[in-house]
Amino acid sequence: MTTRHCFALDLKDDPELIETYKKYHRPGGVWPGILASIKQAGIENLDIYLVGNRLFMIMDVDDTFSFEKKNIADLNNSKVVSWEALMGQFQQRLPWAQGNEKWLLMDKIFMLSQEKAPLSKYPNKLIN
Repeated sequence: MTTRHCFALDLKDDPELIETYKKYHRPGGVWPGILASIKQAGIENLDIYLVGNRLFMIMDVDDTFSFEKKNIADLNNSKVVSWEALMGQFQQRLPWAQGNEKWLLMDKIFMLSQEKAPLSKYPNKLIN
């Protein structure tokens, strides 16, 4: 079974830095060792979206994934440590981040698939 986790983080509000960050995340820009560490952790898919200087990361993981195991593996992987240091030049913590938190896990507050109300065939009219 796949589980989805969503995260947020800001980039420094500098157009040149943002463009450079985007270049690192284009196809072929992420170091192979980083891609391998992601897949080895049980992450099946990982997408990052950008609006303004805010990043959203959507991560789908399998049953073997553990935040604790991933953190330990990352701290013991020199490539990941180097990548994180490099990316840290572009990133800035969200105002409510605590300690050394970077990517903050988001709370899911809505799922269309759980809604039971009928959909209107008139999209501009409200259904109560």
